[in-house]
Amino acid sequence: MITITTYINDQYLNSYWADGLIIATPTGSTGYSLSCGGPIVMPGSENFIITPVAPHNLNVRPLVISDKYEIKVKVEGRAKQFLVALDSRIQTMDAGLELTIKKESFKINMIETETQDFSSTLRNKLLWGLDKRN
Repeated sequence: MITITTYINDQYLNSYWADGLIIATPTGSTGYSLSCGGPIVMPGSENFIITPVAPHNLNVRPLVISDKYEIKVKVEGRAKQFLVALDSRIQTMDAGLELTIKKESFKINMIETETQDFSSTLRNKLLWGLDKRN
């Protein structure tokens, strides 16, 4: 269990007492966020999703914020170091170090297929509209 003190645009938001904290975008880490109770977010919605992992407090819920905001987190706990996973890259960081998450100024082009759209992907992967009772 660690404590993750979180700020949005330098305004204190919360100190999450949890196993971790997911900061996702509409195109990255949303599946991991979803598995921890986070929302499904449409591509192009321009936001960040803050989802606690196994929080110790039951009234802590995922939060969707504009990607125009800057998020700062500071992790503390019993250990002197902690792990940060960024797009499948894992790094060991010293406790008390402040990390800043913000939208980069450049954009990348995404490949979209004409045969599959976001709605049909959701229906297929999450089995929406199928009656599995029989």
